[in-house]
Amino acid sequence: MSENGISADELMTVSAARELTDRTVCFVGIGLPSTAANLARLTHAPGTVLVYESGTIGSKPHALPLSIGDGELAETADAVVPVPEIFNYWLQGRRIDVGFLGAAQIDRHGNLNSTVIGEYDKPKVRLPGGGGAPEIAAMAGEVIVIMRQSERSFVEKLHFRSSVGFGDGPGDRERLGLPGGGPTVVITDLGVLRPDPQSSELTLTQVHPGVSADEARAKTGWDLKVADDLSETDPPSDEELSVLRELQATLEKEEAAT
Repeated sequence: MSENGISADELMTVSAARELTDRTVCFVGIGLPSTAANLARLTHAPGTVLVYESGTIGSKPHALPLSIGDGELAETADAVVPVPEIFNYWLQGRRIDVGFLGAAQIDRHGNLNSTVIGEYDKPKVRLPGGGGAPEIAAMAGEVIVIMRQSERSFVEKLHFRSSVGFGDGPGDRERLGLPGGGPTVVITDLGVLRPDPQSSELTLTQVHPGVSADEARAKTGWDLKVADDLSETDPPSDEELSVLRELQATLEKEEAAT
């Protein structure tokens, strides 16, 4: 918790929400991506269209969903369609502007691992798996990644590549036939990273208040590059913080009731 009472997770979520503009069609996952997307919808981007993997389009939940099957998503949606339609028509049809993803691991080129920690056949940890993330990473107009930063999560080499960012570097997405734009930003509890236009390598462009570039480097498993014009995140506004904390409070009540 920072001196002004704003947590690192709150800074991360607000920073992610700011990446969405009004009328963006956004494919959202549960957890931090859902929190950030709904924060954007309830503040500066009310026209954001939230699409969830369960088939809900234009959901406007009053409380953060506990899962993609949460009834709140269907009850507040503009439309509910079969899951295959979400992928075949919306995602493969290039109708998704932004995909919001998280993962257990990420590498310098924005590739993600949500499958295993350790060897695939004898893993130390079996993770939930890619789900729809590989297709979102391949097809969405752009991808926003949100995850906490540490040497365990920001690694030199993934234990398994579940979703492709920029593969092994420039030109790999084109070689693999992936039409989406790939990751445009990675938002962490320490700052913001963006791919270098030439190398596609994630570069630290922004740090949150109280965080130094050296701290971000120390929590990265590769030699993290830092932008020459490194900036500091603007603190959350009163409105952003109030809406975010209200969303978090409703989620805690929902979790306590289950």
